[in-house]
Amino acid sequence: MTDRQLTHIDEKGDVRMVDVSQKADTERVAVAEGFISMRPETLALIVEGAAAKGDVLACARVAGVMAAKRTSDLIPMCHPLNITKAKVDCEPVAEGVRADGRVGIHVTVTCGVTGKTGIEMEALTAASVACLTVYDMCKAVDRGMEITDVRLLKKDGGKTGLWER
Repeated sequence: MTDRQLTHIDEKGDVRMVDVSQKADTERVAVAEGFISMRPETLALIVEGAAAKGDVLACARVAGVMAAKRTSDLIPMCHPLNITKAKVDCEPVAEGVRADGRVGIHVTVTCGVTGKTGIEMEALTAASVACLTVYDMCKAVDRGMEITDVRLLKKDGGKTGLWER
């Protein structure tokens, strides 16, 4: 198999779950991020703890961890993993901090596992769901929020080793 072949497609073109039974267990870590932009007033509500539904950032962190643990229930060809680490950080980004002027919450997720296959999907899913949770909790005051920049920053472990953006 070359790097240019899709591993979830068999020789007939059918989708499949990759057989990892012969792979060695290794320590694997992935870091992903996402950003949800919003009006400055919405960010102020979150930071002040004044959102009607409660502590937005605490809820987003918990939702991200839960999402990491349930990734294989959402992504059809994803292997269920016995995750050993899921850490979700939600950092408020005020006016004037970003070069593009956007205000919002920057989510960073680190997931780890010792196993036969990756942890990237878990980190990406956690970042996405954490951002979606912020949207859900604040949509009553700001339906114009926008989720962007969900991407893998780092993957380490396994046969391919370290990859960094």
